[in-house]
Amino acid sequence: MTHPAFNSESVAVVTGGASGIGLASATNFAGMGMRLVIVDRAEDKLAEAESALRSAGAADVMTAATDISDRAEVEALESEVATRFGGTDILMNNAGIGMRSSCLGPLDAWQSTLDVNLWGAVHGTQVFAPRMIARGRPGAIVNTGSKQGITTPPGNPAYNVSKAALKAFTEALAHELRNTDDCRISAHLLIPGFVHTGMIGLAEKPPAAWTAGQTADFFVESMARGDFYIICPDNDVPRALDEKRIAWAMGDMIENRPALSRWHPDYAEAYAAFIDGDR
Repeated sequence: MTHPAFNSESVAVVTGGASGIGLASATNFAGMGMRLVIVDRAEDKLAEAESALRSAGAADVMTAATDISDRAEVEALESEVATRFGGTDILMNNAGIGMRSSCLGPLDAWQSTLDVNLWGAVHGTQVFAPRMIARGRPGAIVNTGSKQGITTPPGNPAYNVSKAALKAFTEALAHELRNTDDCRISAHLLIPGFVHTGMIGLAEKPPAAWTAGQTADFFVESMARGDFYIICPDNDVPRALDEKRIAWAMGDMIENRPALSRWHPDYAEAYAAFIDGDR
């Protein structure tokens, strides 16, 4: 089985598509013979990405240095894609940033992170989805989230908030799409594990990390199964451990524990026992 939009007739738009998970996913789409639109603010990487995707089998490649946090730029992009290719079948809202932040500031880190990670996906979805639905063809909207938007670990609250909000948005989107008459578009939340991309700032891949290619392959396999929550493992954290971490985070509310009790010294022993399967 495969997702019905994964075919040579489809047009895929990938934001943050000039590197990392976006480029790896676009490479898989290219191998299916799709026409591709690669969107990235890193203009210096677009030409290289275009060449690589053509070599990988893409039927055609368009590149765009679009600021997805700017609604007018996204609207112009959608219009250009429609003019050139007739419309869009797969929209991958993948672009993201990870500036350091604190609950007490700085404000610009919060604004920039939310503008790209949340509003970029909202703009993309609201601008592209109407024509995607009207085309009447099978399609998909994929939003790249993060496990940090689920378990919300301490250290970078602006990023966590952006990805938690994106999770809620994508869940609501899936509900709306499946209740829209004659809509053949599905929604999916891609939740990468530890992936070696430019965002982590390490030249050499850590042993615990997956490559972007491994993540993209898992994403395609999960889409073929019809998964909404695409929770990716890595070389350090298997699916079972992710499930326990997520369950513990939800348990904070159910059991009225302190917020983020996984990192609270008074709950260290109980958390360790839970992970080890003693409760």
